[in-house]
Amino acid sequence: MEILSTREQQVLSATVHHYVDTMEPVGSKTLVQRFGLNTSSSTVRSAMGDLERKGLLSQPHVSSGRIPSPMGYRHYVDCLLPPPGAPAQHLRNELTNLSLIWASFDDLLWQLARRLTDFTGLMSLITRPTGKKCFLNEIRLVQSGDRLLVMLVESSNQVSHLNLRLPSDAVQQIEPIEKWICNHLEHSKNGILDWSTLPSHLYTSGSIIKDAINSHNKSKSIPEEAAIFHGISRLAAQPEFSDIKMFQPILNLMDTHPTAVVPNDANQQGSVWIGKEHPQNQLSNCSVVKASYKSSNEGIGHVALIGPMRMGYATAMSSVKSVAKHLERILS
Repeated sequence: MEILSTREQQVLSATVHHYVDTMEPVGSKTLVQRFGLNTSSSTVRSAMGDLERKGLLSQPHVSSGRIPSPMGYRHYVDCLLPPPGAPAQHLRNELTNLSLIWASFDDLLWQLARRLTDFTGLMSLITRPTGKKCFLNEIRLVQSGDRLLVMLVESSNQVSHLNLRLPSDAVQQIEPIEKWICNHLEHSKNGILDWSTLPSHLYTSGSIIKDAINSHNKSKSIPEEAAIFHGISRLAAQPEFSDIKMFQPILNLMDTHPTAVVPNDANQQGSVWIGKEHPQNQLSNCSVVKASYKSSNEGIGHVALIGPMRMGYATAMSSVKSVAKHLERILS
């Protein structure tokens, strides 16, 4: 990271703020007038030239002013980011009214994603918490009339319930098959039952329970891998993506692999990817800001905002952190 003088820091910060607000290259005179820099425009012009030589500013055209480069945004985020303002506190206050009391978890995630987009004007994405694979520890069977309640107790202390219809000729098999299941799980290292060893006299009830567990496992894996995202039209409306050729790769990524927006591998840049820092080439013209949250079973989910490199980083970073903390409080 380049070591900048105080003057260069002021000029870089002012240039970023101006370009985020206006998307227009800026000259030294405008920076002095707009931001009240206590120096002459010639001194600011000299600092802008130094910043350009260091790769932190660029000049789109020979006769135009300067704009931040991806390196300039990175230095701004790492070294010059201002504290979040009053709007960030307003968002935190609003989040207290969103809970699981009145909504399912998926409904809550949709509400939070919409609120993030409305608040920041960026595309939001929230992944459901996923963690280490849970193993089946125990199965309990409870008969109620012609129904069989199957409780699946996993290694994370999670319990899932299956409600099955039980044929009349299988009622007598409930106790012995429960003993058979418990015995096999006790000696299993991965929570997998070897149904091929099931005694023939337990086939009727065993086949029903086996099919139900397999179906449950398949359906459970789908939502855990998915992500909820909102505001892709907001992203498309940004001037940077007016060319459909630049925006099409982003659409393809969101259609096929939206969770790739928040890579699992630790990144030296931490929670902000700027331009080509992101491992997905489709996002090379974007910035991604991320915060993570934990659920009670140690699963980890992510809250992210996706926008052009010309974004309000302080607001975006504060917003994803607020939503992540809110989700962690709810799920703890």
